[in-house]
Amino acid sequence: MARKSKLNLLELYSEENKDQIYENVFAEIESFELPLGTSLRSVYDDQPNAHQRFMEKLDACIRNHDREIEKMCNFHHQGFVDAITELLKVRADAGKLKVQVTDTNRRLQDAGKEVIAQTEEIIRCRIQQRNITTVVEKLQLCLPVLEMYSKLKEQMNVKRYYSALKTMEQLENTYLPRVSQYRFCQIMIENLPKLREEIKEISMSDLKDFLESIRKHSDKIGETAMKQAQQQKTFNTVLQKQNNVNYGKNMYVINGRVPEPKYEITSKRTLEEEDEHEEEVLTAHDLVDFSPVYRCLHIYSVLGDGETFENYYRKQRRKQARLVLQPQSSMHETVEGYRRYFSQIVGFFVVEDHILHVTQGLVTRAYTDELWNMALSKIIAVLRTHSSYCTDPDLVLELKNLIVVFADTLQGYGFPVNRLFDLLFEIRDQYNETLLKKWTGLFRDIFEADNYSPIPVANEEEYKIVISKFPFQDPELDKQSFPKKLPMSQSVPQIYIQVKEFIYASLKFSESLHRSSTEIDDMLRKSTNLLLTRTLSSCLQNLIKKPHIGLTELVQIIINTTHLEQACKYLEDFITNITNISQETVHTARLYGLSTFKDARHAAEGEIYTKLNQKIDEFIQLADYDWTMSEPAGRASGYLMDLINFLRSTFQVFTHLPGKVAQTACMSACQHLSTTLMQMLLDSELKQISMGAVQQFNLDVIQCELFASSEPVPGFHGDTLQLAFIDLRQLLDLFMVWDWSTYLADYGQPTSKYLRVNPSTALTLLEKMKETSKKNNIFAQFRKNDRDKQKLIETVVKQLRSLVNGMSQHT
Repeated sequence: MARKSKLNLLELYSEENKDQIYENVFAEIESFELPLGTSLRSVYDDQPNAHQRFMEKLDACIRNHDREIEKMCNFHHQGFVDAITELLKVRADAGKLKVQVTDTNRRLQDAGKEVIAQTEEIIRCRIQQRNITTVVEKLQLCLPVLEMYSKLKEQMNVKRYYSALKTMEQLENTYLPRVSQYRFCQIMIENLPKLREEIKEISMSDLKDFLESIRKHSDKIGETAMKQAQQQKTFNTVLQKQNNVNYGKNMYVINGRVPEPKYEITSKRTLEEEDEHEEEVLTAHDLVDFSPVYRCLHIYSVLGDGETFENYYRKQRRKQARLVLQPQSSMHETVEGYRRYFSQIVGFFVVEDHILHVTQGLVTRAYTDELWNMALSKIIAVLRTHSSYCTDPDLVLELKNLIVVFADTLQGYGFPVNRLFDLLFEIRDQYNETLLKKWTGLFRDIFEADNYSPIPVANEEEYKIVISKFPFQDPELDKQSFPKKLPMSQSVPQIYIQVKEFIYASLKFSESLHRSSTEIDDMLRKSTNLLLTRTLSSCLQNLIKKPHIGLTELVQIIINTTHLEQACKYLEDFITNITNISQETVHTARLYGLSTFKDARHAAEGEIYTKLNQKIDEFIQLADYDWTMSEPAGRASGYLMDLINFLRSTFQVFTHLPGKVAQTACMSACQHLSTTLMQMLLDSELKQISMGAVQQFNLDVIQCELFASSEPVPGFHGDTLQLAFIDLRQLLDLFMVWDWSTYLADYGQPTSKYLRVNPSTALTLLEKMKETSKKNNIFAQFRKNDRDKQKLIETVVKQLRSLVNGMSQHT
C-alpha cells in the first residue's frame, strides 16, 4: 500500500519535487526492499528526459558512497598494521615453548618404559586367566546346544522330521535362550526357520507324490471297491434266493424264466467263491500308503500351519476330482470306458472316506458332501450326454448295471445316490428307445422273410413245436388229420416270441433299481405298449404300404393280426406271472395291442380295397371297344371275362377273412367296376357311340350282373350286390328299348322305371349317338323312317336339356 501511495504522490507532485522522489527511490534500493518494479516504474513516467535525469542522480549517489567507503578504510588501517606486528612477535616465543615441551616428554617416556612393559604383562596374564574361566563357563552352556543341534541334523538326515521338530522346539525354548548372545547361536536361530521350511517342503513333496500315487491308483482302488460291493450283493442275492426256494416263495429272476435244476449247485459254488474272495479282501489302505498324509498333517499341525495344509490338500483334491470327472470323448463306445470312469470316481471318494475317518479335521463330512454333490451333478450330466449316444441296448444295459454297482458301492460309504437311481429312470427310457429300434429291425426282418401263407404241419411233433411258440387253439383244426395247415403264417409265432423277448430285455433293466413289483409291472406294461402301438404298428403299416405286397399277402396279414390280437391276453398273463401283480389291481396298466392290430387290419382292408380297384383299372385299360360298330359281337368282351375270373379267384382267397371284410371288398370292387364302366361311356374324349357298341357294352354289363348274382362272397342278401350296377342297367335299358316317352313322363316320380338315370348322363350319351347317326346316315334325308328317328332324337335332346337346365337353376 505504501508503494501505491508513493506512486500516487509522484503523479500529483510537480516537476520541482522530482529530486525528492529520486532520493526516496534510492533509499528503497539501498534498503533492498523487493520487488523494485513499482519504484523503478515511477521513474519512467511520461515526462521527457526522466530516465537521463534519474541516471545522473544515481551516478551522483554512487560517487557519494564511494567517498564514504574510502574515509572509513583510511580510519582503520593503522590499527590493523599494529595487530599484525604483535602476532609475529608471539610466533617466535611459541616455537621455543614447543621445543621445551618435546624434550620434557621424551625424557619422561624413556623413564617409564620398563614400568609400562611389566604392567602390560600383568594385565595380559590377568585377561588370559579371566578369558579362560569365561570360556570354560560358556562352553559348559554351549555344549548342550551344540549336541542338540547335532542331534537335529542327524534326525534330518534320517528323515525323522517330527522328532526334528521336537528337537527344534527344545532348542528354541530351553537351550538357545541361554547362549543367545553368541554369534553361532544367532546362526542357529536363523537356520531353524529354514530347517522348518525344509521339513515343510519335504513333507509337501511327499504329499504331492502321494497325491500323484492315488491319482494313478484311483481306478484300481475303485475297481476293487466295486468288485467287493458286487460280490457282497451277489452273496446277499444268493442267500435271498435260497431262502425263497426253501420257503417256496414266488420270486421273478432277471429274465423271468423258470430257475434251472442246477440252481443249488450254482449257489453253493457262488458261496464258496465268495468265501475265497473274503480271504483276499483288499482295502484302500492296502493299495495305497497313506503315511505321507498323516506325516504331513502332523508336521503342519506342529508348525501351527495346519489350516494351510488343509486348504492345500482340499484344493489339490478338488483339481483331481475335476480331472477324474472329465470323461474321455469315446467313453460311450465301449463298456470299458464307462467302467474305467466309474472306477476312478469310486477310487477318489473311497480315499476321501478313508482320510475322513483316520484323520481329524483334514477332511470333514461337510466337505465330502459338498464335493460329492458337485461330482454327482457332473456325473449325471456326463451320463446323460454319453448315454444319449448309445444305440446298442446291450451296452445301455451294461451301463445300467455299472451305474447300479457304482451307486451301491458309494452308498456303502455313506454317500447319497438317490439322484443316480432317478437318472436310471431317464436312461431306462433311452434303453427302451434302443430296444424299440432293435426290435424294429427284428420285426422288419421277420416280415421280409415271411412267405405269407398258412403254416403247414406234417405231424404232431411239428404241431406241438408251433403251439409251444404261440398260444393257438382251434378245436375244429384239432379234429383234422395230418398234414394240415394253421391259418396264420410263420411270422405270427416269431412276432409273439420277439414280444416276449422284448419283455425279458425290458425286465433286465428293471432289476436292482430298488423298485416295488407294482412299479416294475407298470414299467413292463408301458414299454410293451410302446412296442405294440409304435414299433410293431409302424412296421405293420409300412409292410401294408409296400408295393410288392399283393392281395393274397394282405389277406394273410389280416388273418395274422387277428391271431396276434387274440394272443394279447396271453401277453398280459405272461407279465402277470413275471411280476406277481394281478391284472385286477387298480393301478395296473393294460396292453393296447388290441387297438394296434385293429388299426393294422383296417389299414390292410383299405389297402385291399385300393389294390382291388387298381387291378380292376388295369383290366379296364385293356378294353378295346369299337364304338362305331353296327352290330355287337354276340359275346362279352375278353378283358371283362378275364376281370371276372380274376375277381372270382381273388374272392375265393377271402374265405378266411371276416365276413364283413370280404363283403365290403366285394361290394367296393363291384361299385368301382360299375363307376369305371360308366365313366368309360361318358368319357369326354369319346365323341360318338353306335347302337351296336351300346349293345356290346350291354353284354359286358350282363356278365357283371351275372357275377354279382352268383354270390362270389357269401353273406349278401337278395340282389344287394347287383344294385352296384343298377345305374348302368337302367341307362342301358333306356337306350336299348328306346323308351324315352316313359322316361320323360315318369321323370321325378319315385316309382319311375328309370329312377337312377340322370338327365345329364342320358343327354351326354344321346348326343354321342346323335353324332354317330349323322355320320352314318348320309342319305337319311331321303328315307322317311330315318328322318323321323333323327327328329325324335333332336326332340329328346331338347327335352333333356330343358331338364338339365331346370336342375341347374333349381340348384
